[in-house]
Amino acid sequence: MRGSKLVLAALATGTLALAAVVGPGSGTASGEARPGPCAIERRDGQSVASWMKAFIRCAVDKWAVPGGAAKAICIARAESGLNPKATSSDGKYLGLFQHDADAWPDRYKAWTKESWRLDPSALSGRTNTIVTIRMVNADGWGPWSGVQGC
Repeated sequence: MRGSKLVLAALATGTLALAAVVGPGSGTASGEARPGPCAIERRDGQSVASWMKAFIRCAVDKWAVPGGAAKAICIARAESGLNPKATSSDGKYLGLFQHDADAWPDRYKAWTKESWRLDPSALSGRTNTIVTIRMVNADGWGPWSGVQGC
């Protein structure tokens, strides 16, 4: 875990326990850990594009996709310039991977878990990434197959 220290503590019984000491910026504003996959906080000075790449790499580590993280990053760059708030001029396509706005609610419901408590907005880079990578893991790059150069 970036920015965290791993500490080995010997227990009285002689066994070892591994505990992660979580540093600043790794949880929510209240200091609680965020539920769900790829709960990556933006580091001080980190560009939005770099932060989006971290979400993509994390998701691909959990759910393998054809072409790996490099292809997923290439597609996100082509679709949105790695801008999670990107919206097409007609408002029909949203977010990092430019999901169809009409299809988004069903995709969100199908590819996330309520226990993850993800932002339901297609304009959330984390949520858009998780939905996309899970879709691609199951069904391939179908909706993005026309993206050139990736």
